[in-house]
Amino acid sequence: MRYALGLPTVGIFGEIGPLVDLAVSAESHGWDGIQLWDHLLFDEPGWPVTSSTVAAAAIAARTSRVQLILTVVLPRRQVQDVARDTAALSALSGGRLTVLATIGSLDEEYAAFGLDPSLRARGRALDAGLSTLTGLWSSWGVPRMPIWCGGRWPRRAGLRRAARFDGAAPLFDAARTVEDVAEAGRFLRGLGGDHLDLTIEGASSTAAEVTPYAAAGATWWVEALGWWRGDLAAAAARIAQGPPRA
Repeated sequence: MRYALGLPTVGIFGEIGPLVDLAVSAESHGWDGIQLWDHLLFDEPGWPVTSSTVAAAAIAARTSRVQLILTVVLPRRQVQDVARDTAALSALSGGRLTVLATIGSLDEEYAAFGLDPSLRARGRALDAGLSTLTGLWSSWGVPRMPIWCGGRWPRRAGLRRAARFDGAAPLFDAARTVEDVAEAGRFLRGLGGDHLDLTIEGASSTAAEVTPYAAAGATWWVEALGWWRGDLAAAAARIAQGPPRA
């Protein structure tokens, strides 16, 4: 199992400077990756929201080892811009970029800009966008970087999509159990083989809380940081404790 930090790009985390500082600290304390959110708006009025793409570029320039896991809500983006930006980020980081493609969590980020917020429309747009994205990389001679896809277990559509690429980062409808993760992993690997990554997000303080998920088939643990766990100082303190390796 590998260990990443999940960093919001909103609220007290909605500024590039603190995000870069946290990522640099993560690299020095043994974390394997940084996952960044992707939002245009947020459901707390007045909260700042920063660019995940700019944050990823700044982090790439200040680090040398950690994997950059960039969440991209592809159906509300211009795919050609995403293709260009991710190609540049991959080059800047020395090939350390993973794209986490999702349909997003906020309907308003679609509706407020004249886009269809229905899940069906977003799913179709995600499939079309992924096809265009990989086609553009290929036509430009860009080595294809890993693509993970989001989803919500026990719904199957997201994991079926993920099996066509390199891995899945599912969310769960109810309180997650280790068996839920094992079931999702069995379904995913039944579609695509053992090469697929399975990423699980949560909050931990000890390795014992995480080890069962590795045994259940998870290959990445994303330590979810955010305002619900305290301020930026609390996030920095958790990072300094290091990843919950067994």
